[in-house]
Amino acid sequence: MKPVLEHLPKENEESFVVKYFDYSSYPTPWHYHPEYELVLVTESTGKRFIGDNITNFAPGNLAFIGPNLPHTYQNDEVYLRPKSKLRAKSIVIHFSEESLGKDFLKLPESQPIKTLFNKSVKGIDITGKTNRIISKKLEEILTLSGLKRWFCLLEILVLLAESKELIPICKTSLIGNNEKESKRLSVVMNWLLQEYEKDIRIAEAAAMCGMSENAFSRFFSQRTRKTFSGYITELRLHKACKLLKENELSVTSICYDCGFNNVSNFNRQFLKEYKMSPVKYRKLFLNASL
Repeated sequence: MKPVLEHLPKENEESFVVKYFDYSSYPTPWHYHPEYELVLVTESTGKRFIGDNITNFAPGNLAFIGPNLPHTYQNDEVYLRPKSKLRAKSIVIHFSEESLGKDFLKLPESQPIKTLFNKSVKGIDITGKTNRIISKKLEEILTLSGLKRWFCLLEILVLLAESKELIPICKTSLIGNNEKESKRLSVVMNWLLQEYEKDIRIAEAAAMCGMSENAFSRFFSQRTRKTFSGYITELRLHKACKLLKENELSVTSICYDCGFNNVSNFNRQFLKEYKMSPVKYRKLFLNASL
């Protein structure tokens, strides 16, 4: 079976992705992506498939996965039962070489990190004391933003590059490639970034890919871990945050400028995402800037 392409959208004004996932069971199929991935299982058990390697995973399992190396985590059957109250949780970082800055890997000081990246094509298990230290750093990075988050990522990479507790996962390197899916996803993502402020219909996106609406909905959610409508809402909310911080437009004006069709829905979605109203968000930002 060909691996599918996965795309985790970056937050506004960030060069890499940090996510905390909490599912009833891990939903991602056999997949790949062009980014490096650092993944820590914090809760749940099951089978881990990375390249040509199959092994069990449990809380504390920590792996560094190179670009385009196919992988998936499948929970034990007990997690799939309809009335199960078990949770599958993890911390995931996706980043590219560009996240570290142009020509970063050409610096003589960065050569140990370059060597680490070369080893990651077979996947790396992180064990021992290094596992415990990096796991704490991953908990910390969830609480950080901006330059502090970037420095934390760099610190993690330095710790990994200097560690003697790294074990190759695969016997051979395996590269995921699904050109048709990559092109489909790229076309849709570029279109959404240009049009998300408008009244977008899933039928339009499905037509671009030559798929039915139901097939496209599954295609999109499997590769982004978000629903189509949820992803559009996220883009709009990110723009709203930017406008709330950068100008004095009214909340009503920002609501419509970002593509929401009524203020009550905008307030509800904003509260759900940021646990506060747009007005309070603006006040907190202004107070923090004084």
